[in-house]
Amino acid sequence: MTDHGEAAEPMNELAHLGHGALLTPTLDETLSYFVDLLGMDVVEESGGSYYLRAYGDYERWTVRVTAADRAGAEYVSWRTTSPQALQRRVAWLEEHGYGGRWAGPEHGKGPAYEFEDPDGHTFRIYYETERYVAPEGKRPVIPVNVQAYAGRGANVHHLDHVNLLARDVRACRRFWEEGFGLRTYEIIERPDGDGEVGAWMSSSIQGHELIYTQENTSGSGRMHHFAYVVESREDVLRAAEIMADARIYIEAGPSRHTAIQGFYLYTREPGGNRIEVANGGYLVFAPDPKPYVWTAEEWAEKPGWGARIPPEFHVYGTPVVDREKEMLT
Repeated sequence: MTDHGEAAEPMNELAHLGHGALLTPTLDETLSYFVDLLGMDVVEESGGSYYLRAYGDYERWTVRVTAADRAGAEYVSWRTTSPQALQRRVAWLEEHGYGGRWAGPEHGKGPAYEFEDPDGHTFRIYYETERYVAPEGKRPVIPVNVQAYAGRGANVHHLDHVNLLARDVRACRRFWEEGFGLRTYEIIERPDGDGEVGAWMSSSIQGHELIYTQENTSGSGRMHHFAYVVESREDVLRAAEIMADARIYIEAGPSRHTAIQGFYLYTREPGGNRIEVANGGYLVFAPDPKPYVWTAEEWAEKPGWGARIPPEFHVYGTPVVDREKEMLT
């Protein structure tokens, strides 16, 4: 029987993960990776930054790539459900000591409010956005689709999720639950039971949009990976063939995750950022989900199936801070 006690009404003021701003020390090679290998399009170039989209993204762009002296994520963003929701979330941030600053519109998105989570990752929240309108030659035959089927490279469909490394996973998880109403679907406890090493969160029924996993170096505010989704497992396998022939480093997969149960391929784009090509993962339709909490012992058994993740997967992130620990290839 469902408990209808005095529980607070769920807050749903984030609509979805918006876009990411990635930094790379090899701009030309990174752009070639996104365009030629992932199959994305450049829609804007401004001030040395390039704005790209996958063919299923309804917004005009979902990743910005900028030249820098090292790889990493400049910021990650969320779109709110309304202008009023944006103002309420800004008020909550400022009232709870997470005040930041307003950033002006950026090529059809924003204005956006920029702030940091408890680990020092930079985020933005915004509402106003420009929807993509396909030009002649890219208009879909089915009008409810955003763009005609691309069919280039790995043919990624839309932005899926981001994984960030955190020194205190529990603090970051609670920050998003309490301040923004994110749903947490799975948690991994630390071996000593005092804290967490992983949390999978979402603003919707999708199994994950934001993941935090344990930071195992001296760094903070680092990115583990950025992920785009494809339409089938076969497309993940196809992506592996494309990446291998392009001599892109494949770190893990193709295989199946235990948490959220998605099918995955992890590569590192030429600048060093880890990028996932993903498919699947479960949906949660219950309006009052309870997260599944894995004990360390249960997690170590790795139920289900899937290849073992290499040790570097739990250490490497961008920007690189402890080179001797990160087991770079």
